[in-house]
Amino acid sequence: MSVSDERTETDGSAAEQAKDKARQAAGQARVKAREQVDQRSTQAGEQMDSAAGDVRSVAEELRRQGKDTPAKYAEQAAERAERLGGYLKDSDGETILRDVEDFARSKPWAVAAGGLALGFAASRLLKASSAERYRQLPRPAPSTQPAIPDQPPATVAAGRS
Repeated sequence: MSVSDERTETDGSAAEQAKDKARQAAGQARVKAREQVDQRSTQAGEQMDSAAGDVRSVAEELRRQGKDTPAKYAEQAAERAERLGGYLKDSDGETILRDVEDFARSKPWAVAAGGLALGFAASRLLKASSAERYRQLPRPAPSTQPAIPDQPPATVAAGRS
């Protein structure tokens, strides 16, 4: 076996080790992502349940006031919020990620439109917050010395020629 053959074999095993490490890192990242999605979705589900309860209270108050149509819409919204909350609490991270992927595959234009809307909203939010920060910047104190122009005014310079 020549030196170049040994080098090629060593390079090949190093590349395989690097690929294995990359696969392991990717697997660990997937596990962490699933755990995070699972944890956050459970929290979001609990918040949805709470919001659904609030909407139900509003619906009851509307019924007491004799406003049946708005109360009906509030009840429907509460039911949908409860279903979404239950789904988020009961589903694990893997299921949610799979459902999101399936939705994106079946309705790519909806996902693109949603991304566009989110991007637009984020840009408006950033623009508004940067304008507010600009207004809050401290301004330098006005100078007490008169400003000395670098060149005489055009009318004076033209009159001297």
